[in-house]
Amino acid sequence: MTDIDKPADPHRTRNNIFIIAGTVVVIATYLYLILAQPAVVDENFNLNGTGAIIPLAGYVIGALLIAVGAINRLPTTTLVLVPVAILINIVVGQITASLGLPLYLDSIGTILVGVVAGPAAGAVTGGLSNVIWGLTLSPLALPFAIVAIVIGALAGWAARIGVFRTYWAPPIAGIVTGIIAALASSPISAFIFGGATGGGTGAIVQAFQAFGNSLLASTTLQGLLSDPLDKLITFTIVMLILLALPSRFKQRFPFVRQYNVLPGMKKKASTPAA
Repeated sequence: MTDIDKPADPHRTRNNIFIIAGTVVVIATYLYLILAQPAVVDENFNLNGTGAIIPLAGYVIGALLIAVGAINRLPTTTLVLVPVAILINIVVGQITASLGLPLYLDSIGTILVGVVAGPAAGAVTGGLSNVIWGLTLSPLALPFAIVAIVIGALAGWAARIGVFRTYWAPPIAGIVTGIIAALASSPISAFIFGGATGGGTGAIVQAFQAFGNSLLASTTLQGLLSDPLDKLITFTIVMLILLALPSRFKQRFPFVRQYNVLPGMKKKASTPAA
């Protein structure tokens, strides 16, 4: 059975409950981090056993619930793409952080999946990327799972309303996404990591503090400086990747066909996509 012939999800209500439950768990974990401000990492940026238990469990459970709810709604082409996208996020993110750049570039895979497969797939990719990254290489990535989920969902919604049908709109969508990501991530940076989240962003936070700004104000200003530029670059990279891919490959994604996502593509009848 091809993706075009794939029947509608017979358990749509159940899967939506999983997605909603997972979202609630992730948001609750985020609020816990902001309100309780536990010691998630120690001075060497290693996971603190006591302080990390609740956020670790919350993000892992939340991401898994969202993944379980969304996975049956995703066609085979998307399921194959998600692990590749997660690997891209982690590898590029690690390289960027090691170079000390005031950017992240850790959501290229998330946005790519969101554009070709929809908000749910983008959210799953973003959330799982940060959970896997946090459990393996960089504990700092774990609390930002909610931000990655938001970025993936926003990329999917942007594609759905036609942002990627033009060549000029994706960078603008990237700036808007970056602003939202900055507002969502700045309390985590301030209250959980004391503004020190590695790479070149810590120096920017310290510079804003030197001018008399509070820690939260400094992380917010740093985010509003770094995130829009980062997402502008990332959305542009994703657009260039999509333009370079063969049309036949892009047409394999039901979401792309259903919402006429990319420029020059004719809309075809298909089953609803995630």
